[in-house]
Amino acid sequence: MFVNGANLNVKVTGSGPAVMALHGFAGNMSTWEQFTSEAQQNYTLITVDLLGHGDSDSPKDPARYRVENTVADLGTILDNLDVRRACWLGYSMGGRISLVASTLIPDKCAALVLEGASPGLSSVEQRAEREISDHALARFIEEEGIEAFHNYWEQQPLFASQRLLPPEVQERIRNQRVKSNPTGLANTLRAAGPGTQLSVREHLSSLKLPVLCVAGEYDEKFCSIAEEMCRLLPNGRVSIVRGAGHAPHLEKSQDFNSLVLEFLESIGI
Repeated sequence: MFVNGANLNVKVTGSGPAVMALHGFAGNMSTWEQFTSEAQQNYTLITVDLLGHGDSDSPKDPARYRVENTVADLGTILDNLDVRRACWLGYSMGGRISLVASTLIPDKCAALVLEGASPGLSSVEQRAEREISDHALARFIEEEGIEAFHNYWEQQPLFASQRLLPPEVQERIRNQRVKSNPTGLANTLRAAGPGTQLSVREHLSSLKLPVLCVAGEYDEKFCSIAEEMCRLLPNGRVSIVRGAGHAPHLEKSQDFNSLVLEFLESIGI
């Protein structure tokens, strides 16, 4: 789909109320295959390769990747599909984008499901420190290549529990990542990382829509973030997935699917 000057890979599956599903950094829409296969009986799944990822374009201008521009792209996708509102399901970076969408285009957001997601870094100092590290990683990707990046990325403590996944699943994830466009990943880090995105924490108390915050029990950092967000959200709830780390939708897919589908049913979506 051609959106705001860029080609974005969009797939629509199923029928019923709309769910916009957004992947994390270095991922693509395939991360939602297991959820889509179960949810499509009752919901319309709109999966998107975010700019710089999967089969979507990877522009050279970093500014094009700003979260505000991505939210505008996603809103236009919904308009083009004649979808008035959707539940936004976001994993990690996709969760940050979903939260920003709820503040910029609230009329298009019926509910949020945030998996391993953060509202952004609060302090100027934290953002400046993260921006430096994100820019350094962007240069690493450009200079050393995608294979070297993946070897580094998969060793991050955040993904330790994913090394317990079946070998064929790990291989599938690796094959997807090594096909990433280096320009797309590097520019995403420069313009859409936590260091450059303003925090939406101050908006949480005014978000009236239903929000489900999901985290894996081994992902202690994001369990704390989920609980903190839900103390501020008027209509938020936390679900901790046992036996999972940062990506419950991959590590404990059946438990994750059940949680999300039960949430959607409970709020009438």
